[in-house]
Amino acid sequence: MRYYLIAGEASGDLHAGNLMAELKAQDEEATFRFIGGERMQASGGTLVKHYKELAYMGFGPVLMHLRTILRNMALCKKDIERWKPNVVILVDYPGFNLEIAQFVHEEGICPVFYYISPKIWAWKEYRIKNIRRDVDELFSILPFEVEWFAQRNYPIHYVGNPCVDAIAAWQKDYTPKTEEPSIAILAGSRKQEIKDNLGTMLRAAAHFKGYKLRIAGAPNIEQDYYNRYIPKGIDVEVVFGKTYEVLKCATAALVTSGTATLETAILGIPQVVCYYTPLGKFISFMRKRIIKVPYISLVNLVAGKEVVQELVANRMTEKNVVKYLGEILPGGKERERMLQDYVLMNKRLGGAGASKRAATMMIDCLKKRFKVEK
Repeated sequence: MRYYLIAGEASGDLHAGNLMAELKAQDEEATFRFIGGERMQASGGTLVKHYKELAYMGFGPVLMHLRTILRNMALCKKDIERWKPNVVILVDYPGFNLEIAQFVHEEGICPVFYYISPKIWAWKEYRIKNIRRDVDELFSILPFEVEWFAQRNYPIHYVGNPCVDAIAAWQKDYTPKTEEPSIAILAGSRKQEIKDNLGTMLRAAAHFKGYKLRIAGAPNIEQDYYNRYIPKGIDVEVVFGKTYEVLKCATAALVTSGTATLETAILGIPQVVCYYTPLGKFISFMRKRIIKVPYISLVNLVAGKEVVQELVANRMTEKNVVKYLGEILPGGKERERMLQDYVLMNKRLGGAGASKRAATMMIDCLKKRFKVEK
């Protein structure tokens, strides 16, 4: 079968790459075209566009690059129409992917599957209308989404979480190392996130003497960009391509919201979630009125309780980071409680095998519901 996949950022590239490997294992005639990155390329197929050319976040950057975004969207639509895949598989990245879903649906090209649901339960709930209309099957990696969508008369599939798979695979070949105590800094995968958060994270972490500071570098960000936001006088190492190792060796971590918070919890590293945004007081005010869920971190959402401290918008200050980081370092009052709560969260996620289950369900749906043959 012909599979067309679209992932718009590093985490999507990772999970889409693992999914492609499983599709290939179960479908000997699988061929792929995709928008993505190196992880997807490793599974074979044709790269149409790298996600680096799509990953713009925030009103300003999107407006500045609007012409490029529209050009890439038009290219993607034409490529799908020309190649005529048996299925289009969209991976998160809703601003771009829901537009593609509408196009594929309206043109009647093929079924549309969504892997890793857009987080419409947090905000933009109105997008469920687009999903009902344009997405044929949705495959979730977060257990609480099943009930949320069911309450809105849109049944979905829960396949488990691919972060569990990725970490389990990595740990098989990992040899534990004895290193000096360290604090891991994960400042996001987008330049705007790094610009907004890295300096404060480092200044706060530097308060704790005796800990080496390590930044887990995002694959699409250059060393020079990190250097711009490292405060003078702070000794820090930027490590690329070894995020799990940086975390596993760490005593604690400062992490921006997103998949990284979940990965940090699965690895059992206490963390503080840090997510500053400009106009912090306004964002905090609007958050209470617009965002529909009580938490922003996946750890807290999966556990259904406050496991990790979330320093968002105007709460993301150096003083607050110092306070809550101190509470999860050895001897801190929250460290053991957080580690115990991680156990609950991991039980709710389920075991490894998400990518394999997703591939099996997708192929089964294509054959039985849509009568697609290999």
